[in-house]
Amino acid sequence: MVIFFDDSERDTIIAKIREVESKTSGEIRVHVDKARIKDPVKHAARVFDKMGMANTRERNGVLIYVNSSKREFAIIGDKGIHEKVGEGFWKRAAGDMSGAFRESRYLDGVVAAIDAIGEKLRRHFPGKEDDVNELSDDISYK
Repeated sequence: MVIFFDDSERDTIIAKIREVESKTSGEIRVHVDKARIKDPVKHAARVFDKMGMANTRERNGVLIYVNSSKREFAIIGDKGIHEKVGEGFWKRAAGDMSGAFRESRYLDGVVAAIDAIGEKLRRHFPGKEDDVNELSDDISYK
């Protein structure tokens, strides 16, 4: 298993995901992978599919993929959220996260991305009475 975030950082990320998801029907996952890859976006898209991220009721799942070997990342949003926020939002979120990663502030970058994504999810996919947590909040590792 790849260890990138220590226990305290892991708990912080999971708590942030749960906080954000309590106000939206959207789903956010964080996946850390040590694979030697050339293109983090293409690899993240494959991980997104393997993790069943497109199986949410409103197609509003978002994956934050972190490659621990290269210290790179990608943010992949499903069709429903992407149609609402557009490419510009993903580029801004990635730009903010890049700044934190350049300074080795990986936790800060991920938490800021979760906050930014959460804001958009709340706006476009507010929580509903019948919401269920469709995807695990835990960080997955490979």
